[in-house]
Amino acid sequence: MPINYLLIALAAFSAGFILINLFKKLTLHSRVLMSKDTPLGGGIAIGITFIVVSIFTLRYYGVFSQTIVGVLAASAIMLVFGLMDDLKEMPIVSKFLVQITATVLLIIFGIRTHIVSIGNLANIVITFIWVLAITNGFNHLDIMDGLAGGIAIISSLGFLVISLINQDIAAVLLSLVLAGALFSFLIYNLPPARIYLGNSGSHFLGFILASIAIIISYAPLERKIALLSPILILGFPIFDTAFLVVMRVRKNILPFKKSDDHLSLRLLRNGYPKNKTLILMLFLSVLFVLSGITLSRVPNFCGLTILVLIISVCLLITIKAGKLR
Repeated sequence: MPINYLLIALAAFSAGFILINLFKKLTLHSRVLMSKDTPLGGGIAIGITFIVVSIFTLRYYGVFSQTIVGVLAASAIMLVFGLMDDLKEMPIVSKFLVQITATVLLIIFGIRTHIVSIGNLANIVITFIWVLAITNGFNHLDIMDGLAGGIAIISSLGFLVISLINQDIAAVLLSLVLAGALFSFLIYNLPPARIYLGNSGSHFLGFILASIAIIISYAPLERKIALLSPILILGFPIFDTAFLVVMRVRKNILPFKKSDDHLSLRLLRNGYPKNKTLILMLFLSVLFVLSGITLSRVPNFCGLTILVLIISVCLLITIKAGKLR
């Protein structure tokens, strides 16, 4: 990796570190944006760091395009409304309207999937489903110290590797800046957490990772299996959401109604130590990401084999964890 890339990651880390400490002190002093005695300013610090450092970095490299404007503008909307949600919880309908508005903005700026064989309308529909699913998946994931931030780092590094392989400079820089900012946050968010993401951070992370996934090119037409790479790279939040829905349906609970049926919470409730549970969740995320990177490079048959293995692992975990009380 060129030395410039390391300097960019360091710049994002440093800016994030400064802002996180600033927001931490401000929230503790004002007692605004607090969850009990822990500040919720981590997400807004990460978001501001990402947007500002990305603007300067991409302009320096000459890749500040209309696509980048769309990504940053739409993610800023998610960040602002997430902050409003932290200050006063918004109704679910209002949250979905904001997510839909931000996704519409992405599409207006030309940011959507480009699956050749299905046409524009189908690609727009897939874009909506993808962005909304990942955004809400990360929001649901923010349930224990270090989890959402750790998963986001691992996923952003996965997109960084694929972008480096494809020499997609814009995606490289976005992934690098996001990872750098997240590392500064994770210092304060590992158990016991001294600052939280808040809804602003969890929604922002899901939205920006879903957007980065869309702007990356994964493979030539003859290797269609590689189009599923982003699904595996973001496979853990997708799996966790699917697991949550299945467990709630089994208990005759509506999928959108809150319950403690997340995989990590089930493990904690059954006596697993918090640190070991976090390590296990991060290990599963690494498994998903490595599978996604591999899927982007191998022939269709090998890729299909990887998919079958990952699905089998997910089914096994669902069966085992589903038996826990």
